[in-house]
Amino acid sequence: MTAVTAERIESAAHARAVARRLAADFATGAARRDRDRELPHREIDRLAASGLLAVTVPADLGGADLPPSAVAEVVRILATADPNIAQIPHSHFVYVNLLRLAGSEAQRRRYLGQVLGGGRIANAQSERTSATVAEIGTTVRRDGGRFRIDGVKYYCTGSLFADVLAVLTRLDDPDERSGLTPGEYVAYLPVESPGVRIVDDWNGIGQRTTGSGTVSFDGVLVDREQLVARSAAVRAPTGYGAFAQLLHAAIDAGIARGALTAATQFARTGSRPWFEANVERAIDDPLLIQRFGELSVAVTTAEATLTAAAAAVDAAVGGGGGARGSAAGGTGTAAGGPFGGEDDAVDPVVAASLAVAAAKIVADRAANEVSAALFEVCGTRSAAADLNLHHFWRNARTHTLHDPVRWKYHHLGRALLHDTAPPLHGVI
Repeated sequence: MTAVTAERIESAAHARAVARRLAADFATGAARRDRDRELPHREIDRLAASGLLAVTVPADLGGADLPPSAVAEVVRILATADPNIAQIPHSHFVYVNLLRLAGSEAQRRRYLGQVLGGGRIANAQSERTSATVAEIGTTVRRDGGRFRIDGVKYYCTGSLFADVLAVLTRLDDPDERSGLTPGEYVAYLPVESPGVRIVDDWNGIGQRTTGSGTVSFDGVLVDREQLVARSAAVRAPTGYGAFAQLLHAAIDAGIARGALTAATQFARTGSRPWFEANVERAIDDPLLIQRFGELSVAVTTAEATLTAAAAAVDAAVGGGGGARGSAAGGTGTAAGGPFGGEDDAVDPVVAASLAVAAAKIVADRAANEVSAALFEVCGTRSAAADLNLHHFWRNARTHTLHDPVRWKYHHLGRALLHDTAPPLHGVI
């Protein structure tokens, strides 16, 4: 495990204060790190040492057990400074949540104890050779008294900074001796496990320092105790997907705010006024003032929608540090539809998923609009390559490719028109 000594976060207010302090430091070198593709090893060490990566560890294990809303705000704050750093622990929080929901007591104590000590989890989930992203080609099979994993994963965000990889696998045959049934399993394994190869080959136009490269598994052996069945979290009304998507929306809202802040600073100090405005300073141009007002509304709306969605996720999971689910069924709806009527009971898990879908749409739109408009409001000087102000747009355009918002609109529309709850698949 990475040799750090992690502090303990005691409250949501404490978490926000620590996140703001780190963000102020991380913002200083964000453009340079992006331009030079300088991986933020030092910054991630500081993030782990701060205790922020352990804020969702349950109280019975010594963690702060903070609610999703607190995690989302931490992620948003970090994303205003450097969305690469904000995205790196996304999978960490998601797979901590999987342990909370579906792990055994021994698994929870083992891996969440490591997290309390500063340990980091990264994903090895996505594949590129299957027909769709939902199909899993990486297999786990019995091999003597252990299990063998073979496959290749892509877009493994955070893998270059991790201690443990959470590997999404498929078990095709039942294993009677271990009691495993066919289905999806996540294997938690140390990054130095024999047969694991992590390749730094991520070449996206944005989010360039997230360590989102390729990881291959060639006969990697794991014990039964390292396997967690995913169905308990994903195929049940737990709010697992809403929590994961909430953090994506927080990253996008953070990018929007970061871009607006950069645009404001540049317009004040580096922009010249347009001659027709008959003003001495660019920031006194009435049309520029109008445009900044419009951009401010876009960012404020994204932040407010994110806050509302976070509150909905808190309500769905009982306010704890991860998505624990509610008594409401994830495929049923109240009499007045998924949101319920004025006097109807609302299914909290359904309401959370739909609220997060709306937040994702609004944050996606704000991040892309504001990061592109930065050049419009700042002028030709802002396009200088050495300033690297385009990293806001590249980061927004790249990160918002996660989970297309056209399907968020679709699920919202079906909920309104057909009283149909969103599906249980972990990405809404």
